[in-house]
Amino acid sequence: MIKSSNTVGHRATITRADRERLNGHRSVIVWFTGLSGSGKSTLAHAVEERLYELGCRAFVFDGDNVRHGLCGDLGFSRGDREENIRRIGELTRFFLEAGVIALTAFISPFAQDRRRVRELAGDGNFIEVYCRCPVEICEQRDTKGLYRRARQREIAEFTGISSPYEAPENPELVLSTGEAPLEACVEQVVACLRQRRVIAPAGNL
Repeated sequence: MIKSSNTVGHRATITRADRERLNGHRSVIVWFTGLSGSGKSTLAHAVEERLYELGCRAFVFDGDNVRHGLCGDLGFSRGDREENIRRIGELTRFFLEAGVIALTAFISPFAQDRRRVRELAGDGNFIEVYCRCPVEICEQRDTKGLYRRARQREIAEFTGISSPYEAPENPELVLSTGEAPLEACVEQVVACLRQRRVIAPAGNL
């Protein structure tokens, strides 16, 4: 809700379509979701590198990085998690208008929050990628010891242990990040972007 009645939106003379033509590709939000340790951030950054090689403008919004700045005032209560995702949704919408492929890596455990961002982005602008990985494998990958601390009740409301994760029911893409090689997952994401005409078919970039 807008608290000020003295602000009026400004319509830019350069449109999203203008920027997309300049960039040579469509803009879209690619939303990587999954448990901590499922490989979201690693995959998002690898996809960014691949898109860079293809001459595309892309940027990764990483959950940990965002919480050091934009969302540094938020904790991990349900309300704070909802506000975290709300802010990211609004931010990535600006990147849509800028003609940039926005790659996000957030646990985003609640289906309702992800649905709100999808609705905010609009039809065809939101690609949900579910990084499916068993919690046992996520724990094995946990170099920070977060799962161990959560099981010892040193961390409250930890997703997958003491707080629920609502897996996507109809994501655009499901990746078995617990077993599939990283490069194979990257190629599946790029293929999805080609199929949806976000980027040009192979050989045309």
